[in-house]
Amino acid sequence: MPVKKISATRRRQYMTGYLFLLPNFICFLTFVFVPIIMGLVISFTDYNGFNKFNFVGISNYVRMFADEYFRISFKNNLIYTAATVPATVILALLLAAALNSGMKGAGLLRTLYFFPTISSMVAVGIVWSMLFNPSKGPINGVLTALGVQETPNWIASSSTALLSVMIVAVWKQVGYYMVILLSGMQVIPKSLYESAELDGANTVQRFFHVTIPLLSSTLFMVIIMLIINSFQVFDLIAIMTEGGPGASTNVLVYRIYQEGFNYLRFGFASAEAYFLFLVILLITLIQFIGQKKWVTYLD
Repeated sequence: MPVKKISATRRRQYMTGYLFLLPNFICFLTFVFVPIIMGLVISFTDYNGFNKFNFVGISNYVRMFADEYFRISFKNNLIYTAATVPATVILALLLAAALNSGMKGAGLLRTLYFFPTISSMVAVGIVWSMLFNPSKGPINGVLTALGVQETPNWIASSSTALLSVMIVAVWKQVGYYMVILLSGMQVIPKSLYESAELDGANTVQRFFHVTIPLLSSTLFMVIIMLIINSFQVFDLIAIMTEGGPGASTNVLVYRIYQEGFNYLRFGFASAEAYFLFLVILLITLIQFIGQKKWVTYLD
């Protein structure tokens, strides 16, 4: 069979396309692929930034599971994920449904709900830290005015600090996912709602039997994004609590930061980072396998 020759014009077009891709490919190799490989190599060493790469096998991984602070951080991360993901999905879904119903002032409300998403995380963390101040914060001031005798210590107490961070996280991100879900709702054919209404379905029934099933592919994407982001939370913890009080708000990424940049245990920190990668990968794979049973795709 004769080989089809590529014209000089087509070759120039291919070359132009590859040249446009080259800077991005170089950046990917330099700042993503090479660090990933180096991190894996370092996780099997006792490298601290100054010594040579002394190979220690899997001792970092064995020591990781014996480390109390690592276990506490992993537990806190699981609690954070289990609380913020459902809360964000439910609130975003309800807000999107309300805005999609054609209520008055929907455009203004959409802007107000989305505004926290574009706000600086540093500014958000500082402002909420002031709001949660146990003695001078306006939140406890309102609670005192309402007659609450013992107001919470919020981020100053190990029993409420993680809850405080989770409240801020949900408030910060719910607008973003609301917009995604709202976009998914707006592509659902109106004829399906009309057919359901003719069959006698009320508003709640149409929501659960039409909106939710046909929005399942968007919900699937939102849940994956939320779980990945929840395991990567760092900025709010660093700004509001620094992992405290004690280790009550320490999470995996912040623990990796402490091990690597505070204690200069880069080998141990890299092992923790790869454990986090495997956890996220495993959860994502489980979701992709399970989505075949509940996700409906519009043709």
